[in-house]
Amino acid sequence: MASWSSSSGVGTAEEYGAARPSAEQVRAYVQPMISSQHITTTFDLPGYTIVSCQGEVMGLTVRSRNAFSVFGSGLRSLFGGELRGQTKALYESRKQVMDRLVGEAELRSANAIVGMRFDTSEIGNGWTEICAYGTAVTVVPAT
Repeated sequence: MASWSSSSGVGTAEEYGAARPSAEQVRAYVQPMISSQHITTTFDLPGYTIVSCQGEVMGLTVRSRNAFSVFGSGLRSLFGGELRGQTKALYESRKQVMDRLVGEAELRSANAIVGMRFDTSEIGNGWTEICAYGTAVTVVPAT
């Protein structure tokens, strides 16, 4: 079994064996932006081979609630139906944390994110933390 002796902590193409692409092949494939097709909640990406792992990445935001929105949502919840203002705020927050997640992965030269998850929690009275996290990886098309 190959040892992980490289100084970066990531094995070289030679350590992976002949079936793995060379460093030049990986660099030729890696694109500057991570597409939504390369972000998955699974731990692999069908049709691709993970050749290196850049570690855990996350995007985070903390939001406070608008007092008028909370009051309106409270009235709406009495009668049932969608809380449109809250839905819009959550959607925008999730998009923001995804953008931050992708930005952090790109800073690490990754071209995919696997094992992506969302997490939310209440902080204090009226603050909500929204977090997206996953593992930044470099993938190449499977041969």
